[in-house]
Amino acid sequence: MAKVAFLGLGVMGYPMAGHLAKAGHEVCVYNRTAEKAAKWGEEHKGANAATPREAAQDADFVMACVGNDDDLRSVVLGEDGALAGMAEGAIFVDHTTVSAAVTAELYAAAKDQGVGFVDAPVSGGQAGAENGVLSIMCGGDQPHFDAALPVMEAYGRSIKRLGESTAGQLTKMVNQICIAGLVQGLSEGLAFAQKAGLDGKAVVEVIKGGAAGSWQMENRHATMLDDKFDYGFAVDWMRKDLGICLATGNELGAALPVTALVDQFYKDVQNMGGGRWDTSSLIKRLR
Repeated sequence: MAKVAFLGLGVMGYPMAGHLAKAGHEVCVYNRTAEKAAKWGEEHKGANAATPREAAQDADFVMACVGNDDDLRSVVLGEDGALAGMAEGAIFVDHTTVSAAVTAELYAAAKDQGVGFVDAPVSGGQAGAENGVLSIMCGGDQPHFDAALPVMEAYGRSIKRLGESTAGQLTKMVNQICIAGLVQGLSEGLAFAQKAGLDGKAVVEVIKGGAAGSWQMENRHATMLDDKFDYGFAVDWMRKDLGICLATGNELGAALPVTALVDQFYKDVQNMGGGRWDTSSLIKRLR
């Protein structure tokens, strides 16, 4: 069992840190809202700290799941950042979806200090975090990944190293690019079925086992047909992720026309007041 710090207790981080505690690790948490960290500590009989540096003090592993590039820098760097409290040989594992640029920056900063840095964004949503079955795509040095793997297994079902530093974040971009097109296609299909007078749920029962089937169809079709979106991965966060994908696509010279179009469709959803709706709310544009 390891001594672990967990930074960020949002809808993903809160249950992920909980799985670490249940697995027997010694866990100290930090959250920008101290009340939430205190609540986690009471629920899981773990420690909570006032700063990332304090949480990371003497930790073998420091895990983070925060909001964006700036949030990640704020918990890693500076006088109160995690790196200031980490000992040589410790490993930082970043589960945030961020740009490859900030990952490269923080990998270098950690290396200069003798600390490992693994970029390890996750997929599976809130349900995956709560059930401990996340997919985790990793980049970084092989020895650091190998050391962190048993710890990540507390909340991950599919965990793979894709290459050197930034490979995890680039793979997460592929994930988000694929999801964007899938959700738009599913939205169009379900909206078409409803306008044609078909029973959408019955249609999905027939087609989900064939070539059209997907995780999105299996897990989101019923709530999409019922117009329920007050849960899941928020549109605001998806637009953040797609913005990273599009910027990186421009840098790489990779054309992402469908991704760019769906990003604008999500902007329409935001303008409808749906920034916090689940990403499956794309169908509302078509009604």
